Order: sequence, then C-alpha cells, then structure tokens
Amino acid sequence: MSILAQVVEAAEKHRHFVEEQVQLTRTDPEAGNAILKRWQSLRASIPNSTTPTGLKLPRLALPAIDEPGEIARYLYGEGLPGEFPYANGAYREMYLEPLASSDGKASKSEEPTRLFAGMGLAEDTNERFRYLTRHQRSARLSTAFDGPTRDGLDSDTDGVLGKIGEGGVAIDTVEDMERLYDGFELGSPDVSVSMTINGPAPTILAMFVAAAKRRFGKSVVPLLRGTVQADILKEVQAQNEMLFPVDASLRFLTDMVEWTTANMPRWYPISISGYHIAEAGATPVQQAAYTLSNGFTYAELFRARGMDVNVFGPRLSFFLDCGLDVEYLALARVCRKLWAIGMRDVFGANDKAQILKLHTQTSGRSLVAQTFKNNLTRTAVELILAYINATNSCHSNSADEAFTTPGEEYVRLAAHSQAILLEESGVFKHMMNAMGSSPGILAVERAVEAAILEEFRQLDELGGVLGAIEHRYQRSQIQAAAHRYEQQIYDGIRPIIGLNRYADEGDKPEVPVVRTPAKKQKAQVERLAKFKHRHRKTCGKALDDLAKVVESGGNVFGQLVETVEHCSLGQITARLHEVVGHYRPTI
Repeated sequence: MSILAQVVEAAEKHRHFVEEQVQLTRTDPEAGNAILKRWQSLRASIPNSTTPTGLKLPRLALPAIDEPGEIARYLYGEGLPGEFPYANGAYREMYLEPLASSDGKASKSEEPTRLFAGMGLAEDTNERFRYLTRHQRSARLSTAFDGPTRDGLDSDTDGVLGKIGEGGVAIDTVEDMERLYDGFELGSPDVSVSMTINGPAPTILAMFVAAAKRRFGKSVVPLLRGTVQADILKEVQAQNEMLFPVDASLRFLTDMVEWTTANMPRWYPISISGYHIAEAGATPVQQAAYTLSNGFTYAELFRARGMDVNVFGPRLSFFLDCGLDVEYLALARVCRKLWAIGMRDVFGANDKAQILKLHTQTSGRSLVAQTFKNNLTRTAVELILAYINATNSCHSNSADEAFTTPGEEYVRLAAHSQAILLEESGVFKHMMNAMGSSPGILAVERAVEAAILEEFRQLDELGGVLGAIEHRYQRSQIQAAAHRYEQQIYDGIRPIIGLNRYADEGDKPEVPVVRTPAKKQKAQVERLAKFKHRHRKTCGKALDDLAKVVESGGNVFGQLVETVEHCSLGQITARLHEVVGHYRPTI
C-alpha cells in the first residue's frame, strides 16, 4: 500500500472514530458527562476581549452547543485552534491583540503580513525591502528572483542581458546576496527571510548562509529564520523551472533539508507549494491534492534518508493560493486536517510535526489588466478568505501586478490592505475562530475533503506522486483545468467584472511599467566579471571539490556553503550539469 493509500485509509478511520465518539457520548452517560464537564470548563477558561465600543467578546468563539454528541463532533472532528486535527487553526491564538501580562506588558504576536519583493539589482530590492518594512510591524523579507537566476544562469550568459532584474532580483554571487539584505539583522528574531527559488535553491540558500556568516560570523547560522521554496515536485508538475534530472534534484534537496535541519533549527528548508500549481490552471481541489501528496512524498523521501520525522516534520512549510472560488472558504482547513491525520497515523509524527504551517498568497491569476483597480477589491476578498482559514502568514498582491512589477503606490496599498483587515477592523483581532465552523464552511469542507481523497486514490493507482509524474498525470490534469477555466471566461459562464461583464472598452491601464534600466543591467555584468576575475585562481579547485562530493555521495549542500565563496551561480550550475546532467521533460 502506497503512502497516499495509507493516508486515505487513515482519513477514513479518523472519520469513523469521530462518529464512534459521537455515539459513545450519546449512549454512555459517563462519557457524555465527561465531555460536557470538559466543554463547560473550556468555556469558563476563555478570557474576554473588549472592543473600542465597549463590547465584551470571548477571545475564542465556540459553537453554542450543549449536546454531548455535537460537542464530540466538534472537538474530535475539527479540534480547537491549536489542537488535533487543527482544522480551526495551527495555534490557539492567531491575529489577536495581545493581552497585558501581570507586569503590565503586552505579549508580542507573530506578524502574519509578508509582502513579496524583487526588482533590478540587489540594492534596488534592498531599497524596496526598506520601504515595505516601514509599512509592517516587523521585517519579513520575501524575495523574488529574476529569470536568469531562477534558471541557474549568470547575468553574463549569452542572450539574458535584457532579462536581468526583470520580474525579480538578479543574484549571481555571494556578494550580491550581501547587498540584498544589507542593513537587516539576519540573526534577529524579528527578521525572517523567504526566497522563492526552486531549481538552484541549494546554491542560492548556500549564498545566503555564506553572506550571513560574512556579516555576523558563524554563530548566526542557528539563528537564521525564514524559508526557501525548493519544491522540485511542483516544478515538474506545473512551473518548469527544473535544472537537473528529478533524481539528482531530489538528492540535492534532501541534502539541503538534512544539513539545515541539523544546523539551522529556525529555518524551513522547503515550502511545499500549491500556489504555482493553481497559477498554472489547477482547480482549488487539484491544488490542495497535489500539494499535500507532494508533501507526503517528501516526508517519505526524508524518512528513507534516515531523518527523524519529529525533527524534519516541524520544519516543513506549505504555500497555497487563495482565489475567489467557493472552495477557498475551507481549503486550508481541510489541508491542515488531512496533513495532521497523515503525519500522525501514517508517519507516527508527534504534535509539532503534525501541524501544517501555511503561507497564503492572494491569487495572481485573478488579477485583470482591464479595469485593474478592481483588483483591489478582488485581493481584499481573497485576504478575508485566507484569514478565515487561519493562514499563518499572507502575501497580498498589488493591483498593478497584472501587467508590471508592482510600483510603490500599489505595493503600499497591498500592505495597507492587510493592516486594515488585521489592525483597523475588528473582524480578527478581538476573537479567534469568529467564522470557523459555520454551516456553510462545514458543507464546503466536507465536499472538498471528499474530492481531495478521491484525487489521492487516482494518484495511488498510478503508483503515487512519482509514478503519476511519469505518466504526466498532474500536468495533464492542470492543463485541462486551465483550458476549462479560460473557456468559462470566454463563454461568460465565469464572470470577470470589468472584463466580460460590465466592461468599459475605454478603460485601459495608465500606470508606468517598472523596468530595469539597461545601464544597471550592464553594471551587474561588470560586477560579475570583477568577482570572477578575483576568484579565477580558486574557482576551479572549489568546483572540483564540489564535484567530488557529488560523486562520492556526500552532503552537497554543506559543500556548497564553501563553494559559493569562490564561484558564481552559473559556474556552479554548469559544473553540476557536467556531473549529473540536465533535466529532460517527460513527453
């Protein structure tokens, strides 16, 4: 039986267990009285919040039920926030205004807002980071890289000059990485770095580690906080930013997870990403099913390496899209529940390793260039859906992102949209779980869960995630869903306000497109040339040492931290290509 088949079986067993507990508490007076007593004690223990208008509200909303069976269904089927199976949230309190402690000081809550930035050269993105952090309570530096960097190429590669710094930041060397985060205290608990990079993720993360060591010394490494995406499976299925054959890519990834788990306990070495699966055209259910199945596959690979699930499990993170379809009312709730069940009952993971930590981004695919200011409303609705689902962190897209790298005005509005929702409005800051467990959300949840489990069965029949990839199953399903989505827009079945309904033909975007000047692109090439010249005598040996580690089966990531001190991204990629080959798509 494959891992996915085991997860399906575990989910069905859990459903039966919940129903058994419901019946037990209804038929056994002792069990019924025990759960009623627990429920009453729980309700009595919840402190109150006071709104600015003087209204007193419980800090945790619980359903108004007093029947033992329904209490059992809630506690075992959904769980309190922070309790198995985590449908209502990964932690007991999220987004709430902190209560003052006995010494009069308020506790500090985690900042959920994390905005994406990447443009031009390292110093340009650093400037944008500084701008963004002026509109956030803490430094959450979420980084986008340009096309050449994502492809593992140097900026001096033939044919890439015009792409340098477009759609993300150009990073060629460890020195670029120093410039990128210059001025930020990387070892501080208030600073977290996220990097959206996949094919060359080990090299880019190695540059980050090396740059941090240059600035703060070796002692900073265990203090580094953040995540690198590094999701190879979704690249094969949806996004195509693959550099090396699948086996080699998974080996490099596992080396990175193994090294960072041992040396960077605050770092998430992989962000298992459904966002790009959704952006490629997948339905919400497909996004969730493929993302979760990829996550279970990674857990199986890491366990096979000999890693402890209770050590690497808490360091796994997830990244989902949030669009406007009704499934998003409950999609993240279902994902947390199924992940917790699978990790506990299939992998034997402890409580910390059962929790699905989630970053959400509002849908890029929902952004429309025509009457683009409507995107402000679309993103606001998606933010509400994301926070109803108790996401751990969130990125809100900019309204102009449909046609350009975001400009400062719309980046500021994107940041403020979350601040308005979380700080100005009272929707989330006074009471946890204000909208969870509503009849509508539960109805969507049941339908979504059943559909995800059916996708797991389909994947299992094809030999699991890797077997399905060989059949191009995920890619073909995503392509079919994407075609259906576009056809629905064309036919008017799926209304897009301002595009195929209530359209104004004269309303065209009048926003300047953000571009990287040619002068800066040439400056990056010149900067890279100087780096290569300075390291011309040490680069060859560093690459030879790296190749030896690859060929001998050693940990490649540990060696990369040394290699990046002497070699550029493109030089490292080229040598690894010589050793393990190139990725060739399955036809």
